[in-house]
Amino acid sequence: MHAKTLADLPRPLPKPYDESATDDQVKARIDAAFVDAGAGGKRVIIDLGGNWCGWCRALDAVMDQPEVKPFMDANFVVVPVDVASADFKIDRNLAVLQRFGVSKVEGVPWLIVADADRKVLASTDAVTDDAHQTPQQMVDWLALYATKPAGG
Repeated sequence: MHAKTLADLPRPLPKPYDESATDDQVKARIDAAFVDAGAGGKRVIIDLGGNWCGWCRALDAVMDQPEVKPFMDANFVVVPVDVASADFKIDRNLAVLQRFGVSKVEGVPWLIVADADRKVLASTDAVTDDAHQTPQQMVDWLALYATKPAGG
């Protein structure tokens, strides 16, 4: 991957979360993602976070890199969901957490990875944990849940 460190990512980092989305809009986006995933043989990533979160924004930038985006598009439908206010209080779109059985968000970004049949395969903040601090390490974590091998 071209970007070796987070500092190598293009600036400014994206703000992927729609802070004004209503509960109904978020539910509709998630439902549509599962329909798209089923039609395309993909998995769904529900990306829980906030635009104030540097790790959340960095992950979005990594997923959007020219050498990563085709891989992401081939394997996943990603739905960013704003769940946390700036003081890290998990206080938005709580119905999403309940819907997918998330009792506590330990850190953001928190990714829920599910197959097209809505079976949760992962629900964790591991994509940016201590073992996943570089863009390549984040992509490697995502690749664990890919439906198709990298490059294929």
